[in-house]
Amino acid sequence: MTTHVVPGLEARFALASAVAREAGAIALDYFKRRETLVVETKRDPQDVVSIADREVETMIRARLHEAYPTDGILGEEYGLERGTSGFTWVIDPIDGTSPFVNGMPNWCISIGLLHNSTPVVGVIFAPCHDELYAGAFEMGATLNGKNLVLDPARTIVNAVTGIGANSHVTPAVVAKIVEDLLSAGGNFIRNGSGALMLAYVAAGRLVGYYEPYMHAWDCIAGYCLVKEAGGWFHPFPTEGERLTKGSPVVAASPGAIDDLRRIAGV
Repeated sequence: MTTHVVPGLEARFALASAVAREAGAIALDYFKRRETLVVETKRDPQDVVSIADREVETMIRARLHEAYPTDGILGEEYGLERGTSGFTWVIDPIDGTSPFVNGMPNWCISIGLLHNSTPVVGVIFAPCHDELYAGAFEMGATLNGKNLVLDPARTIVNAVTGIGANSHVTPAVVAKIVEDLLSAGGNFIRNGSGALMLAYVAAGRLVGYYEPYMHAWDCIAGYCLVKEAGGWFHPFPTEGERLTKGSPVVAASPGAIDDLRRIAGV
């Protein structure tokens, strides 16, 4: 696949970048008055959602649908609307809702785009830091306009790895990940937003990211960014109903690929 056989990609990329900033402004306004938000839980007390998530997703959907009515859209809060164009937007209106409602800056807007199951656009905006990560198929990746190129000399031993955990995964599995990573000479962080940690992989701040169970809306944008910065990702199943189900997510800088694949068993 090359960009000349993906008609309309550049325009969609520009739209995603603009909409991410618009969405970020709405979310940041809510964040500054978060004590007024009604927060609900989903499947467990750690899985939360607020009116901010829903309003931001509604706005993003409206802007994308207005510009490209035949594109599909998958969002965390309102599910999958299938399209006919071969493009499917994959969005998380606020990834890191738990940090968001608890007053921490580790949250972001994530807008990804699939073309025939391949991630071709990734835009992640972190409003509290005013950082826009943007990448598109064969166009490279940038952070606030600066090109991102990963350093192959960075490994799990001389850099930091991000890990994710949630109630879909047993404590024993998470403990084994931590044990294996530490035993291999690495160290880790978890900031509460998988999408933002994938953006950090693309920016070289983290050398890799692993979460045993994650949804497409959390990773498609980040996967595109990592690939365009020169990294690798473990494919996410996007065919049919698999797109709406969880799957292991692994992304790595070149020097960490083998170690993270071994730890993740992929």
